[in-house]
Amino acid sequence: MSDEGIREYHAPAGGWGALRAVARTLRSQMDIVAGSQTLMRNNQPHGFDCPGCAWPDPKHTSAFEFCENGAKAVTWEATRKRATPEVLSQHSVRELLTWHDHDIEDLGRLTHPMVYNPATDRYVEIAWADAFQRIATALNALPDPNMAEFYTSGRASNEAAFLFQLFVRAFGTNNFPDCSNMCHEATSVGLAEVIGLGKASITLEDFDHADAIFSIGHNPGTNHPRMMTTLREVSRRGAPIVVFNPLKERALERFASPQSPVEMATLTATPIASDYLQLKVGGDIAALKGVMKAVIALDDADLAAGGDGVLDRAFLAEHTQGIAPLINDLRACLWEEIEAASGLTRIQLEQAGQIYATAKSVIVCYGMGVTQHSQGTAAVQQISNLLLLRGNYGRPGAGICPLRGHSNVQGDRTVGIDEKAPAPLREGIKRVYGFDPPVAHGHDAVAAMEAMAEGRSKVMVCLGGNLAVAMSDPARSFAAVRGLDLAVHVATKLNRSHLLLAKENILLPCLGRTELDMQASGPQSVTVEDTMSMVHASTGKLPPPSEQVRSEPWIVASLARAVLGDRFAIPWEAYADDYGLIRDAIAQVLPAFHDYNERIRTPGGFRLPVGPSERIWKTPSGKAEFRVFAGLHTEAADPDPEVLTLTTLRSHDQYNTTIYGLDDRYRGVFGRRDVIFMNPDDLAARGLVTGDVVDVSSAVSDAILAGYSVVSYNIPRGCAAAYYPEANVLIPLSRHDKTSGTPSYKSVPVRISRSPAAA
Repeated sequence: MSDEGIREYHAPAGGWGALRAVARTLRSQMDIVAGSQTLMRNNQPHGFDCPGCAWPDPKHTSAFEFCENGAKAVTWEATRKRATPEVLSQHSVRELLTWHDHDIEDLGRLTHPMVYNPATDRYVEIAWADAFQRIATALNALPDPNMAEFYTSGRASNEAAFLFQLFVRAFGTNNFPDCSNMCHEATSVGLAEVIGLGKASITLEDFDHADAIFSIGHNPGTNHPRMMTTLREVSRRGAPIVVFNPLKERALERFASPQSPVEMATLTATPIASDYLQLKVGGDIAALKGVMKAVIALDDADLAAGGDGVLDRAFLAEHTQGIAPLINDLRACLWEEIEAASGLTRIQLEQAGQIYATAKSVIVCYGMGVTQHSQGTAAVQQISNLLLLRGNYGRPGAGICPLRGHSNVQGDRTVGIDEKAPAPLREGIKRVYGFDPPVAHGHDAVAAMEAMAEGRSKVMVCLGGNLAVAMSDPARSFAAVRGLDLAVHVATKLNRSHLLLAKENILLPCLGRTELDMQASGPQSVTVEDTMSMVHASTGKLPPPSEQVRSEPWIVASLARAVLGDRFAIPWEAYADDYGLIRDAIAQVLPAFHDYNERIRTPGGFRLPVGPSERIWKTPSGKAEFRVFAGLHTEAADPDPEVLTLTTLRSHDQYNTTIYGLDDRYRGVFGRRDVIFMNPDDLAARGLVTGDVVDVSSAVSDAILAGYSVVSYNIPRGCAAAYYPEANVLIPLSRHDKTSGTPSYKSVPVRISRSPAAA
């Protein structure tokens, strides 16, 4: 039995707890004075964009525009610690593999290009030119360009991502596994089908005009904490915030703003959720159908009473098609089945429907609790259905808001990191560079890992990230990487994916967002796109970790030159010298970026075209489409009553696979991550109490997560939760949304049994 480090935490999100955490992370990673000065430039008009979340910056920034987890991201990147060749010479890869992921990254910033030496089992320094030559030799030796995979992390700038996709398409493939494939690809695919754009339709200012906010499947206090300031303002002006989430997340209950002198001085907080509906894990589609069914019933009742109904019929007639089949499907759904599938009562769903139907303008926000299911694309489309019923697109205070994670994962896709090779992008490349890019659908993240596992892909080049660790099914994913001929990683820090050794392995150290990027034409800025399609500049000022560290655009351009030579006369050296030329090229290829260099000089940047916000629908029909989903489950229900549905979580000391520390303050877990959260009744039914050690077995594979301690938690019965990426072992690579390719991280069927080792 082990309940060490498990204790209740009663404080609100934010407040003094957040400030203390920021102070601790500054002390551990940076000089306090220098670190504080760096944070004051975070998300400011002439500063750098936070390497954390993609929440937009307000037009009138405050004295500080960073949050607790943003401060962790900045200090983790701008750390004083250095992983020099001398430091790495002291540790074999075999030894490093035994370390915790936190400790691997805590070695600090990579300072030199390095290559793995199998004779010593260590990474050793290599010259940049030699590294590029080795990579070029391996890539050019492939009999087919499609035998290489080119991964992109969402932290890459627009400039680096554009050059990367141009290089890879000139090389001859559309194999672009991307971090978006693992998080919001269901949005990119699902929304594009029904409203013509796979992005948010709103601006930050729309929250000032919304009459209600529906928040589904996300935890802003940890994953996009600056959103809490916006939600706090919505709550304080009295607009309802209806939350659908399996767990009671502290930030969605109450939040104390560190920028509020009153809340800080009085130790008070602002309630956030007006209604908190704890649906079952995977109950999203059923809950959404329940709310829509309630809205249809209210419409029927109003019409019967002589009213005009609650549906926006003028909007529906002019802007949509397909509502009749949806209404027929909703009428056929039985309330008892909706209740069973969602875990919510009819009364709860009807009350939510009443709030929705009463509010003139509604924003629906959602995160990976919606998208990371086998039917994530369908769930996203049900959210759009709900908004369309009352015309909640294209007016102030209304629209859809998928919450992106990485600070430029959306921008990467916009400038061409897309395995589907959209026709306008291909046409633009041909127009500007004179060659025909490949047309064939390339590999997303799951397809890339499958190709590597089967030996069909032999080289992997990663522009940032921690791909193998982020993917589901680590047993297969790790083996897939180890079977490669060459693995190349452009990175700021060492991580576990770098230790999964192919036949040849190369690390290329790159600058971070906080650092001065000096090229031949002078200091450079890069650009990023936030959740709401605003493109703005980011300019670092800190000195690089060493003279051998290079920028991502320089690395990509130099690699492209080494691999392609003079092919297609692409001016790689000029692009590396002056990023303004890259932006000019982006504007030529993608006309939405017209006057790119001029427009980013405006504080806050510019907004890309967002058709749905103007009621322009770039769908085949030219209208917004309703989509019927025949059923109620985001995953097939398991008939075994002993099977629980487990969802994976990020802790509060974590960003994606980066583990800043071992505390999850708001959930009451300190100094550890080997826990599984369970409903008290599910514990009692198994004769378990908090601290008991169990094994968690996948119900769809032979994988086991052994030796975990159970924690009694407020989560619906039949559900459980554990930390990502450790729980990825329970998810087979084959278990993903077949439409979007997104792994089903959020609904894993498992069995819980007392661990034999604890007997």
